[in-house]
Amino acid sequence: MTMSKEVVLDVDGLRMRYGTTDVLNDVTFQARHGEVLALLGPNGAGKTTTIEILEGFRMRSAGRVQVLGSDPAHGDERWRARLGVVLQSWRDHGKWRVRELLAHLGTYYASYSSDMIQRPWDADELIQAVGLTEHAGKKIKTLSGGQRRRLDVAIGIVGRPELLFLDEPTAGFDPKARHEFHDLVHRLADDHETTILLTTHDLDEAGKLADRIMILTGGLIIADGSADELARRIAGEDEVRWTHDGQHFVTSTTESTEFVRGLFSRYGKGISELEVRRASLEDTYMALVRQGEAAARESKETAR
Repeated sequence: MTMSKEVVLDVDGLRMRYGTTDVLNDVTFQARHGEVLALLGPNGAGKTTTIEILEGFRMRSAGRVQVLGSDPAHGDERWRARLGVVLQSWRDHGKWRVRELLAHLGTYYASYSSDMIQRPWDADELIQAVGLTEHAGKKIKTLSGGQRRRLDVAIGIVGRPELLFLDEPTAGFDPKARHEFHDLVHRLADDHETTILLTTHDLDEAGKLADRIMILTGGLIIADGSADELARRIAGEDEVRWTHDGQHFVTSTTESTEFVRGLFSRYGKGISELEVRRASLEDTYMALVRQGEAAARESKETAR
């Protein structure tokens, strides 16, 4: 993916304290145009607090935050028109019909259009993009859960945002709808250079969508990189399985490529059912979270 060098999100030393409890402690990261970031972490890690601060819905305790060049704590309506937000749940507008709601919402963005900001989506084009063409004339309260979630996404992108926040966007989607949504996310990032910050508990989804994955735990970002880069941080072994002369073998090794090369050098075509299992994103995530939680406990004990 080719991205411009302009920084869209610039977060440095972000802190959030509730009473005597630090929810966020020195959170620092950047995101650039057209980049898709996944923010992962266990419940209570501070993901929602971080997102709400970036969206301008919550004041931070300390740190510097720039979103599209502005401090979200002081963002005006023109700044907000450049953002898109897909909440985890949204249950309003039940009596509206799909097309009329999206057309109506688009009018709020039209006045903010400029050479820098594209005009809002055409309602029918947007409905087709999220797979709701057959339901365009239906009242929202009659939609199924998956259909309603597609509408939530449409509401979030109706203004063609430069920066899009997605909170568990495919909850309730069937596999086909999830695949179509993933295609839409890639189109938004690639064709429209939309920067996307995604929060999800679906690690497979994060691996498919994100250019970079950030793991937040204990109020700190403990890892930041692609899925492959994060996997390389975990000192683990690959599992190699194969069959030779009707016998099944399993071995663990940190040098799976060299090991497999040796197998074929020794046995040639006598090797069958070869399988190399590398650490999955879930394995990597769990290992990094455990490391982060252990480090946080050690830090607290040292502070005492």
